[in-house]
Amino acid sequence: MKFITGYTLEELKRELSLLGLEDFRAKQVLKWLYKKFVTDFSQMTDLSKEHRLLLGEHYEFHPLERLEKVEAPDAIKYLFKTRDGHVIETVLIKERDHLTLCVSSQIGCAVGCTFCATAVDGLLRNLSTAEIIDQFILVQQDTKERIRNVVFMGMGEPLANYENVRRATQIMVSPWGLDLSKRRVTISTSGLIAPLRRMSEDPLMRELNLAVSINSPFQQARESIMPLTKTNTLSDLMELLKRYPLPVYRRITLEYVLIEGINDSEREAAELVKLIGKHKKRFKVNLIPFNPDPNLPYRRPALNRVLNFQRILWENGVSTFVRFSKGADVFGACGQLRAKRECVNISSS
Repeated sequence: MKFITGYTLEELKRELSLLGLEDFRAKQVLKWLYKKFVTDFSQMTDLSKEHRLLLGEHYEFHPLERLEKVEAPDAIKYLFKTRDGHVIETVLIKERDHLTLCVSSQIGCAVGCTFCATAVDGLLRNLSTAEIIDQFILVQQDTKERIRNVVFMGMGEPLANYENVRRATQIMVSPWGLDLSKRRVTISTSGLIAPLRRMSEDPLMRELNLAVSINSPFQQARESIMPLTKTNTLSDLMELLKRYPLPVYRRITLEYVLIEGINDSEREAAELVKLIGKHKKRFKVNLIPFNPDPNLPYRRPALNRVLNFQRILWENGVSTFVRFSKGADVFGACGQLRAKRECVNISSS
C-alpha cells in the first residue's frame, strides 16, 4: 500500500493514470484531503463508488498512529508511532491569535548538540514526506481552529533530510495542498552549510522563513556544545548567511539558547554584536533560555542575566527577543523532544 500524503499533485496524477483514472481525479482527492481533512475514500462523494473502492485497494492516508496527547495551558504534545515502531513527537503551540505546529523531520538527530535531549539517542532514520505531512493532518483533525503556521523545529535536523522536507513544504504551500503562506513556514537548522547553500539556490526553499542556531559567537565554544561546527565553521556559516537571498522585508532569525555559565555573559553578547556587524537589518536574534531536561547537565540562566544579554544587543542596534519556549510542562519545548522518552512518565489527557 502507498500513502497519498507522500505525493505532489503531478505525481498523484501520474499514479492514478496507471489505474485508468483521469487527471482531475487527483485534484478531487487532494481537495478532500487538504481542504476538508477527510481521510476516508468512502466519504469522497464526488467520486464514483467504483473509484472509491479502487483507490482504497491501492492507497492509505496515515503512516502514523496517535499514541498519546499531552496537554499544557500553552501547548499540546502529540506522540505518534511509525509503522516500524518508532515514536515521534509533534507540538501544537497556542499563540495569542493563531496556532503553530512544530513538526519533526527525523527520528532522533545526528547533530549532537549537547544541550538537546533529542540528540541523546542519536539518529535512527529520516521521516518520509508522508510521515511529515501526516503530523499536520492528524493534529488538524484533532483541533477545531485551522493551523496557519508550521515550524520545522521538532525532532531532527531538517536540512539533513532535505528532499523529504522539500517535498513536504511543497505540499504545505501549494494551492492544491495545505495552501499555507510561505511566510508562515519556517525551516530551523543547526547550520549545515552545504544544504543551506542548496536551499539558497532553491526557488521554493529560499522563499520560506529561515532560523539558524548560533548559540555562541566563539568558534571553540560553539564546537564544545555543537560538534557539527568543527566542519561547519561559524565564519563560513555567517559568510553564507550574509549573502543569503532574502525575500523582501524578511530577516534571518539567529537562535541563541542561553545556558548558565556557558554562553550567557556580557562578553558573548558583545561578540555576537560584532559577528552580525553591519548586517543588523538582515538578522534578528531570538534568545531562548535553556529548557531543563533530567538527562542534561545544564541550567537556565537567571532572568536578570537573560535580560542583560538582550539589553546589550538592543543598545547596539540588534533586534533581539526573548522567547520562553512553550510546552515545557509536557517536555514539548525547544530541545526537549526525544524519541525514546517513556510515555509512562507523562500524564496524558
